[in-house]
Amino acid sequence: MMRVNNIHRRGPSETNYLQYDRYKPRFVIKEDCDPKNKYLKVAGLMLYWAEGAKGGDTVDFANSDSGMIKIFLRFLREVCGIAESRLRIYLYAFSDQNIDGLKRYWSEATGIPLQQFTKPYVKNMDNALKDRRMPHGMIHVRYHDKRLLKHIKHWISEYAELFDKGEMPE
Repeated sequence: MMRVNNIHRRGPSETNYLQYDRYKPRFVIKEDCDPKNKYLKVAGLMLYWAEGAKGGDTVDFANSDSGMIKIFLRFLREVCGIAESRLRIYLYAFSDQNIDGLKRYWSEATGIPLQQFTKPYVKNMDNALKDRRMPHGMIHVRYHDKRLLKHIKHWISEYAELFDKGEMPE
């Protein structure tokens, strides 16, 4: 009957959203950016373009530099208007590091409670990696929202197109 009448069927993710997710806090994009937030938007997008995951359904930014992490989180919070409760942190560390200490460090640096940290990935330490070890590990800032990821990718492609044309974004 639906095919005969050319009626579109809902996909599984659309059905799931309508049944369960529509009441979860999402995000609210700030459309009118003041000059400070315009710079923050550009900084957040450039960071994500360089260090963010491009595939999947999740905004996933990975880095070991707390300064970059803080800028990206400000972008998510102030420009994208994310729901703080949906942020997750995934820690990547080596077996000879103090995992609980690293979690506390990143919790303080990000302002994200330890309850929002997922199980860390702990790599066995060997001598070949000793010089490459990051003192505070590396974290992935994750926000599972396909729509937000689409917004971010769209903004990045807009900026890329402007730069290709030799223009500067306003």
